[in-house]
Amino acid sequence: MLTEAGVAFKAVDSGVDEPAIKASFGSDDPPTLAIELAKAKALAVSRQEPNAWVLGSDQTLAFEGGLVSKAPTLEAARERLRRMRGRIHHLHSGAALARDGTVIWSNVDTARMTMRDFSDAFLDAYLEAEGEPVLASVGAYRLEGMGSQLFDRVDGDYFTVLGMPLWSVLAELRRVGILAK
Repeated sequence: MLTEAGVAFKAVDSGVDEPAIKASFGSDDPPTLAIELAKAKALAVSRQEPNAWVLGSDQTLAFEGGLVSKAPTLEAARERLRRMRGRIHHLHSGAALARDGTVIWSNVDTARMTMRDFSDAFLDAYLEAEGEPVLASVGAYRLEGMGSQLFDRVDGDYFTVLGMPLWSVLAELRRVGILAK
């Protein structure tokens, strides 16, 4: 996303223990959890990279009043998608910008996702075509791929669905002088 937007960056693994943060924070407020995960990632790298501007991001999925994590297997993905079909869930994409071990800015954006009532035959074909890569997505789909066929409607920003509130990130990068105004 950043590359396509013309933003130069270096990807660095934060080493943040996401399950521990989720466990300590709880699942009552998925939008805030997305921001907290993004902040933790940005801070961890910022402390290792003095004077660097560090962007952290993360996404949470809220469904039926709870927080959904990535499916560990294709069978788990199948069961999750069966439960979500014909229903609405929310994706919350958080981002945080840090420098010198301090969070300078953070934001979250939410997309409301309405899945269509697809057949088991379509679901099987979808999972066979997409395979294990769907396990990398919290929703077990990629909207930019065949996963787009799972939906009737998406209310919200496309980039938020992909995992980052890109418009607000770009605005902040312009505000702090990283990008031209």
